[in-house]
Amino acid sequence: MNLTASIVVYKNNLNILDKAIKSCLQSYPALHLYIIDNSPEDDARVLCADSRISYIFNGKNLGFGPGHNIALRKVLHQSKYHIVVNPDVYFDEGVIPQMFEFMEKNPDAGLSMPKVLYPDGALQHLCKLLPKPHNLIYRRFLKFYKAFEKYDHLYEMRFTGYNKVMDVPFLSGCFMFLRTEALKKSGLFDENIFLYTEDIDLSRRIHKYHRTMFYPEVSIYHYHEKGSYKKLNLLLYNIGSAINYFNKWGWFHDRERDEINKQILSSYVINDGA
Repeated sequence: MNLTASIVVYKNNLNILDKAIKSCLQSYPALHLYIIDNSPEDDARVLCADSRISYIFNGKNLGFGPGHNIALRKVLHQSKYHIVVNPDVYFDEGVIPQMFEFMEKNPDAGLSMPKVLYPDGALQHLCKLLPKPHNLIYRRFLKFYKAFEKYDHLYEMRFTGYNKVMDVPFLSGCFMFLRTEALKKSGLFDENIFLYTEDIDLSRRIHKYHRTMFYPEVSIYHYHEKGSYKKLNLLLYNIGSAINYFNKWGWFHDRERDEINKQILSSYVINDGA
């Protein structure tokens, strides 16, 4: 297989999930799609009758990274590329073929991500530097405090304009176009991280060996409901995942993070205030 993909499901809106599934299959008919269902009931099974879909029902919430790892372990030595797809994205038919061609032309790329838009067409700023603790604290709890806004914009690499191909150390987990050879070096998702920050962790591990690249020539649409702002249990998962991430890599002293961010920023002649 040249290309596989996986979507991890947990009590998702079936109409929105159906759009994600159809987007994948219509964009690349030869793709094989894994639906990993962490929901307590197998309601999503009805959407998975296509022979190009493997439906795996877990009956319990294993988490985002562990769910995708089920598919990744199956395809790691069979598929050249694998796409991690959120259940709340949709896109046009040309997206996957163009992303595939981009990866073929850039064999040093281990991970790429397209431009990500809200359904109304507004840009989502999902290209980021590697975070320091204050980046995540501000974004979740201190958005009203405008004095930190310039640091947040720097963290989100807004100065780039999001209009060119570029190297980015942290690409969002909503759509990760992965080279499986890169995963053999970096490892899969860290299963100690249940939900949130698992994409930061995987991006930076891939970035150590390969380029991690933003490709804005194609776009996807992402509902991006920001569940941790609405549900206490998701907020607690978010906090716990951030603690696990910083315990792993370092809180205020993370030399690798600082060097990677410095290298990225120096390529744009930007002063590192992140």
